[in-house]
Amino acid sequence: MMQPHEFWQKLYAPETFNVQGVHETFFPATLDDGRQLQLPIRPLSDKQHALASLIVNQAAFDVVDALSDDLAAKLKVFEPDVIVGLPTLGLTLASEVARKLGHSRYVPLGTSRKFWYEEELSVPLSSITTPDQIKRLYIDPRMLPLLDGRRIALVDDVISSGTSIVAALNLLNSRALKPVVIGAAMLQTQRWHAPLEQIGIEFAEMTRSCFTTPMLKHGDNGGWIIAA
Repeated sequence: MMQPHEFWQKLYAPETFNVQGVHETFFPATLDDGRQLQLPIRPLSDKQHALASLIVNQAAFDVVDALSDDLAAKLKVFEPDVIVGLPTLGLTLASEVARKLGHSRYVPLGTSRKFWYEEELSVPLSSITTPDQIKRLYIDPRMLPLLDGRRIALVDDVISSGTSIVAALNLLNSRALKPVVIGAAMLQTQRWHAPLEQIGIEFAEMTRSCFTTPMLKHGDNGGWIIAA
């Protein structure tokens, strides 16, 4: 059995693990080139369903490198001028994607209010990993010249319920800014699709990722299987 600190540390050859089988402690996410990454399974509060988890800032450098390579290639066709990253875990991926695209910097959004920040440049924010914490998402006003009139790629590590990415879209919209593409390492189930459609069908259609993972449920004989 893998220890908690051993997850996200290695990419395995294609078809090392059976995606359709019964999963005890991890789910094998599969990249487009077939390589697989072991993701720990996190049961939800109902104890009958679970999600595969990715904490990208705890991943091995080789894994982050592979994910950022993959995502950068998918975003490149949209010709972004600037990468905007979501805190906190999305910043690790966003900075690497920006580097892979040949950018000299990126624009990190933040949840820590600096004294020069402006309240009107913020929106409420919560996420699936911190559901009981309502924070605010800020744009540093000094970064606005990097965004106005530019082709923006909005990047997070995982898009799950869609709450965080919708908050970021609302924040950009408050400055009449709209991304040309949305990127993530993982699309976690399809729950994010409806919230993005509600604010604009094009946002769901412009979303790209390295891999997707399904909702899991308890199997009849134990373990976790892909929910229908």
